[in-house]
Amino acid sequence: MLIRGVDPLALALTLAIAAAGGAVAWALHLPLGFLLGALVMTAVLAVSGARPFGKPVTLPPRLRFSFVPVIGVSIGGAFTPEVAQAALGWGPTLAALCVFVPLAHLAGYALFRWGGLPKTEAFFGSVPGGLLESIQLGEEAGADVRLLTVLHFLRLIGTIVAIPMLFWGLTGHAVGSASGATLSRVALTPGEAVILIAAGLAGVGIGRALRFPAWIMTGPLAASAALHGLGFVEGGTPGWLVAATQVVLGCGLGARFAGIDHAMLIRAGRLAALNGVVALGLALGFATALHWAVGEPVAAVFLAFAPGGLAEMGLIALSLKMSVIFVTLHHVARIILSVTVARIGARWLA
Repeated sequence: MLIRGVDPLALALTLAIAAAGGAVAWALHLPLGFLLGALVMTAVLAVSGARPFGKPVTLPPRLRFSFVPVIGVSIGGAFTPEVAQAALGWGPTLAALCVFVPLAHLAGYALFRWGGLPKTEAFFGSVPGGLLESIQLGEEAGADVRLLTVLHFLRLIGTIVAIPMLFWGLTGHAVGSASGATLSRVALTPGEAVILIAAGLAGVGIGRALRFPAWIMTGPLAASAALHGLGFVEGGTPGWLVAATQVVLGCGLGARFAGIDHAMLIRAGRLAALNGVVALGLALGFATALHWAVGEPVAAVFLAFAPGGLAEMGLIALSLKMSVIFVTLHHVARIILSVTVARIGARWLA
């Protein structure tokens, strides 16, 4: 596959290095090994400015986005009539998000202002969801796009790294491919594979046309959920494809650090780390207080509130076999609420 403006050899080397990092992390039984190994390997090379065999570390966003529907289709495979019935009781935690999102945003804003960031950068850099939308709104308000991008990516990556490690430390079990978790009860037949590929492509188109939040993932998720819920498909996404998706997603995140100013990275890294600790602490507090109201374990509610990426949090939920529809639905709601609060705040800043 050729992508306009991208050196095919540089892309192939980047993916090979990312895959090697993921394989090493998987062999060491690290949590969410393929994603984190690929992320760390490419991020280190990108930040250092290394050029393996004279080629830059690169991965175009279009390639990363093309793998995101795989996660949506995988999550949709967890949808059953029993899950639909259980969703009727998730009102308390969904309502609590209306408090959590503004509170997490306010805490992040106060922290960034304390850290010396200008008002506009502090406000849009602390939005607890909707990365692309937040950066776009911040750019329209005159914020430094580079700083916003670094703040959001470091929050996202910090959350992705911290949560698997936290679960690993508390439970003693690996998270992700190293756990040996399977994503479906039965193997996917060739006919079902064709159906799911078609459904994923159709879901992307429908989700985009209807302006679903995070449509590139939620559209295929809805299509897959409908097929599984109605009994047309029983098999799920094969583990090797999910592992490959982890490598591409991790590589895409790590490659974004190419060319970033080191002083900005250090300053933003400290603030983003503090913001992440505060946000995860709030998520744990809400989970502890509300898990009984929805009949879910504290860990599942914590994962549903943790301000990480929708695709990456979905991967962790899949790997833990932990209420994946519950977690995903709450993250979709978090993104909608976060962007809504940011839009309202944009008017206030103006």
